[in-house]
Amino acid sequence: MLNLVLFGPPGAGKGTQAEFLIKSYGLNHLSTGDLLRSEIADGTKLGLEAQSFMEKGELVPDAVVIGMIKSKLESNNKTKGFIFDGFPRTVDQAKALDNLLNENGTPISGMLSLEVEKQELIGRLMNRGKSSGRADDQDQSVIENRINVYNQKTLPLIEYYKPQGKHFGINGMGSIEDIADRLKSVIENL
Repeated sequence: MLNLVLFGPPGAGKGTQAEFLIKSYGLNHLSTGDLLRSEIADGTKLGLEAQSFMEKGELVPDAVVIGMIKSKLESNNKTKGFIFDGFPRTVDQAKALDNLLNENGTPISGMLSLEVEKQELIGRLMNRGKSSGRADDQDQSVIENRINVYNQKTLPLIEYYKPQGKHFGINGMGSIEDIADRLKSVIENL
């Protein structure tokens, strides 16, 4: 089973490249944001629990998110693998995900880390904001804060996966096709 963590700062192109990986390798896309919305819409026990935190403006606890991921893994046990997008975001979440996957003998195959220069990220997000209407992609100070939060809280995941030999830095600059080719080159050697 091919289990990949698609990693990178806001604007790195994770969503775009996830589509390529899904088509190329027949993987299931596991986005925690989509998963939370789906569980809430379906009125599941975990969804209702998550909603109670979200309504108070609080982060959904890791245990609840891991429970949702476990449910998703169990309901898709015949898949070729998963792309984890937006999760894990912290070392504690990575450890919890590893424990869950190792129970099933299907560990993370690799963390594909899209590396993009800060000014390019800002430009990409500002352009996305123009077409999507997303307020958080239209304000440069908000974008810079999101990048700073990523650098402080999420970037340390690299140091978690690197000693395991699972971190693969990918140049995220250039055309969508060039970046996809770089990803494919790394995946073919996993």
